[in-house]
Amino acid sequence: MFDEIMGLPTHPLVVHAAVVFIPLLGLAAVVYTLVPRVRLRIGWAAALLAIAGPAAAFVARKSGERLEERLVAANYGQEILDKVNDHQGYGDLTFWFSLGLGAGTLLLVFVTNGLTSGRGTAGGVPLWLTWVLGAAVIILAGVTGVYVFLTGDSGADAVWSGI
Repeated sequence: MFDEIMGLPTHPLVVHAAVVFIPLLGLAAVVYTLVPRVRLRIGWAAALLAIAGPAAAFVARKSGERLEERLVAANYGQEILDKVNDHQGYGDLTFWFSLGLGAGTLLLVFVTNGLTSGRGTAGGVPLWLTWVLGAAVIILAGVTGVYVFLTGDSGADAVWSGI
């Protein structure tokens, strides 16, 4: 499943979903956190991106592992394999941070009841909890964005350096 699509390696075909969905998740999460008046309008988008972003990162990660196996089997040089390992390290961290961002965003949407109410907070949830959760989501969005960049940059370097 993660190896090929119509004879082409899956990884370069699916990685772009992660490149799009994860930054969109970060943006939606930050806007959702900082602009309470738009929560009702973007709650569904934030919730869907909280699932799609980490899912895309997971597929990119698994297909990348399969691509690395193909490169090793094809006897690629150690220099390229070292670059692939650097890329994989960033990709692994991107997946975990995007998973945390997705979980935090879903929890924030649930706690603030942003899908069904214009109130902005769920009944009985202390305000400090939404502030702490919002701060965590903003920090995770920033860290995840950095790792998306580092992953993409190291992947591009592995593919295009020396060409």
